[in-house]
Amino acid sequence: MSGEAIVHVIDDDDAARDSLEFLLRSAKLEVQTYDSAKSFLQILSSVASGCLITDVRMPDISGIDLLRKLREMDFGIPVIVITGHGDVPLAVEAMRIGAIDFLEKPYDDDLLLASVRRALGQGDKRAAQNAEKAELLGRLETLSNREREVLAGLVAGDPNKIIAFNLGISPRTVEIYRANVMTKMQAGSLSELVRMALVAGVLPPGARA
Repeated sequence: MSGEAIVHVIDDDDAARDSLEFLLRSAKLEVQTYDSAKSFLQILSSVASGCLITDVRMPDISGIDLLRKLREMDFGIPVIVITGHGDVPLAVEAMRIGAIDFLEKPYDDDLLLASVRRALGQGDKRAAQNAEKAELLGRLETLSNREREVLAGLVAGDPNKIIAFNLGISPRTVEIYRANVMTKMQAGSLSELVRMALVAGVLPPGARA
C-alpha cells in the first residue's frame, strides 16, 4: 500500500465490488477491496487514513455489525454505507452508529465520488488531529508530576492562588511551574496551553472523558 489515503471497499458481491473499484480507480483514487468485513478487520491495524465503503447486507459480519465493532474500538475511519432498495431503515441505523453517508443502489457515480471525497477530507482531518494529539502526549511526558498538577489546575480554570492552596505551595512557586509547563508544552499563551491539554485528554478534576 502507498502512503496515499486509501478507499477501502467491502462487498461480498464480486461484480459489485469490481465495478466500484473500477469507478474509484478511474477517478484516480487509491483502492483496496475486501470480500468480507472479516477480511477488512484482519488488516485494520495497518489502516492509517482514508475511508471505508461497505455494503450493508453481508453474510457473517454485516455492515451494521462492522460499524458497531469500529465504534467499540473507537476507530474513527469515515464510513459510507451502500444499501439495497428498501434498506433505508438499515441506512438510518448505520448513520445513527457512525456512518457519514449512505447511498442506495443503483447509486449515481458522481454522487458516490462526491461522498468519497468528503469522507477522505474528514479522514485527512482526523489523521491530522491524531498526529497532533500524539505530539502533545509526547510533550506531556516531559512534565514532572508537580507540573502536571499545576497544568490540571490551569485547565480547571483555577487562578494561581487557588492552585497554590490546593497543592500546599506558594503562588510564586506555582508561577515557576506554570512557566516551565508553558515552555515544555511550547505554548505561547494560557489559552493555547489549555487547548493543547484538552486535545491531549487532560481534563479538569471531576470531569469525565
